[in-house]
Amino acid sequence: MSDWSVKLHEGIHAIPAKIWDGCAGADNPFISHAFLSALEDSKSVCPDAGWMPRHIALHAPDGTLAGLCPAYFKMHSWGEYVFDQRWAQAFEAAGGHYYPKLLSAVPFSPVTGPRLLIHPDAPAETSVIMTDAIRQICESLEFSSAHITFCTVEESNITTGRDWLPRLGVQYHWHNNGYKSFDDFLAALSSRKRKTIKRERRDTTADLTFHVLRGTDITEADWADFYRFYENTIDRKWSSAYLTPEFFTLLSQRLGERVVLMQARSGTRTVAAALNLMGTDTLYGRNWGCEGEWPFLHFELCYYQAIDFAIAHGLKRVEAGAQGEHKIQRGYQPVLTHSAHWLCNSSFRNSVSTFLEHERAAIKERIAELNTLSPYRSDES
Repeated sequence: MSDWSVKLHEGIHAIPAKIWDGCAGADNPFISHAFLSALEDSKSVCPDAGWMPRHIALHAPDGTLAGLCPAYFKMHSWGEYVFDQRWAQAFEAAGGHYYPKLLSAVPFSPVTGPRLLIHPDAPAETSVIMTDAIRQICESLEFSSAHITFCTVEESNITTGRDWLPRLGVQYHWHNNGYKSFDDFLAALSSRKRKTIKRERRDTTADLTFHVLRGTDITEADWADFYRFYENTIDRKWSSAYLTPEFFTLLSQRLGERVVLMQARSGTRTVAAALNLMGTDTLYGRNWGCEGEWPFLHFELCYYQAIDFAIAHGLKRVEAGAQGEHKIQRGYQPVLTHSAHWLCNSSFRNSVSTFLEHERAAIKERIAELNTLSPYRSDES
């Protein structure tokens, strides 16, 4: 890539939104200039938080912009959802320095999407050149490693072909098989599972009402309620709040109708809320929280209301975030996620390669087991 050039930008605003989004496309809101700038402008992502933006711009030999890549120098592994802390411990126990590392990802968002944002008019080899550029940046800075998380299958295949290490994960997504209503979806399930979901919805909706707000219809008071619930959930998980209150208000200002806030109310009091973002064909569930104890409220607000919304808006999928085998019984099916890893130290790389080979086999075996738990009728699976 001697005739190609690479530049690292210390913030998303160094790249105009029109240029960034021209490479990112409009399908996935998480890789949009609006989303990434809300993270940076709210100080949710900043050096003090251990995230140093270093977005990559790749220029073709003729000087034109060929591609972009959201990238960060990381001083820890928090907020990534692809866990490499044991790798860090092993590398440092052997006398190395695992951090800083280079990460291409969307911070705090375990959402699959493109990471190599290729300009529509770029040369065909641009993705391969970008992959090599990321590795070379890592090597030139003497970083331990480079990571591309929640990338597309195509990107995983490209990186694997360039000797990166592929890693698999599991999430649970709901697929819209042309349903016209929630009852239409229920009809595709076995009788027992259908009755269970009906009972859960009945028990939840007996005392609560549910409301959907979008974009600028979400008020400061709504966001204040949501952030309180968000902090409650974080506290219960013995974690810390990565996202600042300003992030959420910036999000609704910048992404508009693509921000979908679902609320549960007891009378006039909001007692729970779930944040979703809407792509071209997918609803992405992100954060949620509540006050008080309400039976099956999490299932209703985060899973069933999301399905209702997806059907009403003709969306193909609901991606309800990381983890949660309990989602299977509620119509969400296991799918593989992908990431790619480059480790500079050859001995360390060989050890991790062996680990990942066994992990991939175990995950594929687990997927097969999980598919036997499908709640769908055999003719619908």
